[in-house]
Amino acid sequence: MSSPSRLIAHFDLDAFFVSVECLNDPSLKGLPLAVGGSSDRSVVAACSYEARKYGVHSAMPMKTALRMCPHLKVVSGTRGEYSRYSRIVTDIIGSAAPLFEKASIDEFYIDLTGMEKFFRPIEWTLQLREQIIKTTGLPISFGMGANKMIAKIATDAAKPNGYLFIEPGKEVEFLDPMKVSKIPGVGDQTNRDLLQLGIETIRELRLANPDMLLRQLGKLGPELWNKAHGRHSGEVNPYQEAKSVSTENTYETDITDLSFLESELVRMTEKIAYELRQENKLAGCIAVKIRYPDFETTSRQTTIPYTFYDDELIPQARALFRQLYRKGCAVRLLGVRLSELTAEAKQTNLFQDIDRKSDLYKAIDSVKNQFGKESINKAGGLKNRNL
Repeated sequence: MSSPSRLIAHFDLDAFFVSVECLNDPSLKGLPLAVGGSSDRSVVAACSYEARKYGVHSAMPMKTALRMCPHLKVVSGTRGEYSRYSRIVTDIIGSAAPLFEKASIDEFYIDLTGMEKFFRPIEWTLQLREQIIKTTGLPISFGMGANKMIAKIATDAAKPNGYLFIEPGKEVEFLDPMKVSKIPGVGDQTNRDLLQLGIETIRELRLANPDMLLRQLGKLGPELWNKAHGRHSGEVNPYQEAKSVSTENTYETDITDLSFLESELVRMTEKIAYELRQENKLAGCIAVKIRYPDFETTSRQTTIPYTFYDDELIPQARALFRQLYRKGCAVRLLGVRLSELTAEAKQTNLFQDIDRKSDLYKAIDSVKNQFGKESINKAGGLKNRNL
């Protein structure tokens, strides 16, 4: 007996941070608006569609955004409100959906496979969308298709505040006219590589020789070829509240050397900041954890302007460590966690701008990608590395 055809819906709250700010202050509606810090070191965490008309995009340095749109309205953001609205939407979906995944603070996948026996999935999903809009006042788009990839691309095509159902069997027709950059996982470098091969559209990728793609792009080539055919096997993972990147280390001997602990803190923060950039996400919260030899464990966190930069995260980690650390005490475990992640930047090239700091991090990450995460570290993270 054959298994039922898969059917996945993907929900994405449109310009989520901006939409929340406009709900809290209606005078902001319709303005070129960016959420983030106003200093030269800040980045755009989110921006309105009005701002995007000027070329502003999420993860762009704020000073670049202000140069492109001098009348851009910048608000620092109300992080607690984002979490509150995200929880409301999560609860609405959780009370109705048979199986769902919270991919980020503003993005959800729902597995509706087999549910066509009981109701029309498109009507059910439309009713769920209307319930979310009515309850929260937030605009939300959704796409529906035979797998997560198709559903996500459909959502992007439906924005802003729309919906699109790609009927099973029509994936190729839907994908063919699109640029290859619309495929999740095709970043700026991969896009350039494909263009050099004469491949600009998904149709051209679909018709390309998979053996040639393997030779030119490695294992990514056949993977992209399959995606160009509308194939994707990713599962909807059951909802989990926590969404973060973290690292921690339990030491074989208890550590009393404060300089070593501080260098470890730098190294750990660098590591997870790099992971964050690889996931094309920004963090709005950082936490430090300390465990002492008697197994007493303490942790402290703080909200921060959304960022993925080491030099903005490390001072925050150091400040938390100093608040937590019991002077003179040995440490058994040390950890750092970044949370309140947002996918606002997922569809952008985080380094498209010509900002000097972004160019620097692009170069650093390029070396790490080629030679390993530990190939470059800040001096503060190198002390006593062999102890």
